[in-house]
Amino acid sequence: MKTWHLLVEPEASKGSLNMAVDEFLFRAAEETGRTFLRFYQWERPTASLGASQKAEKVIDLAFCREHGIDIVRRITGGKLVLHDREVTYSLCSSDEAAFTPTLAGSYKLISGALVLGLEKMGIRPAASGPAPPSYAKSDLPCFSHPARDEIEVDGKKVIGSAQKRTGVRFLQHGSIPLAHDERLLKSVALRAGDPAEIRMTSLSRILGRPVAFGWAVERLAAGFAEFFGVHCEPLVLDEDGWARIRALQRDVYENDAWTLGGVSPRP
Repeated sequence: MKTWHLLVEPEASKGSLNMAVDEFLFRAAEETGRTFLRFYQWERPTASLGASQKAEKVIDLAFCREHGIDIVRRITGGKLVLHDREVTYSLCSSDEAAFTPTLAGSYKLISGALVLGLEKMGIRPAASGPAPPSYAKSDLPCFSHPARDEIEVDGKKVIGSAQKRTGVRFLQHGSIPLAHDERLLKSVALRAGDPAEIRMTSLSRILGRPVAFGWAVERLAAGFAEFFGVHCEPLVLDEDGWARIRALQRDVYENDAWTLGGVSPRP
């Protein structure tokens, strides 16, 4: 049985730190050949941009500044996501045998594990079919419509994910709302449309009760372990790891050239 390294962060963190940890694990997956599964939270509402998105086309910067909403840019693709009361997962690996060498193939496998985790919560999810071409070409936010192999419940998206791949090494991370606010998303996104048109839901709305981060993470982690047939061993990052993470946070994820301009300051 293979061993994965599991990092669960019960304390919420700043968006720039969250993105720096994900990038650090993405690099470590290549350097060490290990697989990392992480669950984390956000200390305040944070809008994240896909790697190639133009900030001025998709996000109301003035609204975010006025209302204290942070902005970060991911190294993964995809569309605008508003992170707030949620579980965020990330998975980093270079294990070609476990995940297949293609983005679509690994994405579909990870969706299978997420479906199993939701089923352990008593939810009946499904993997969605292809999104309309108009959505794929639009600047609408991620939770406007499920994309192929994303997870939906009763026709509404409950998990939105994005992936970056370099050869066989990849990072996939995604948002799983514990609760959600369509009107806040509409205010942050320039092209969100009417709130009634946003096809998103949350664990608390599906289950009809508040859902705690730890309760959801326990079942999601069990879904990954069972689906992939692995043992998850808790990961503790060392001082050198944290130093590298803090450098990424400072130099990249708190740098407006990257966050707002999409210009990478990485050497």
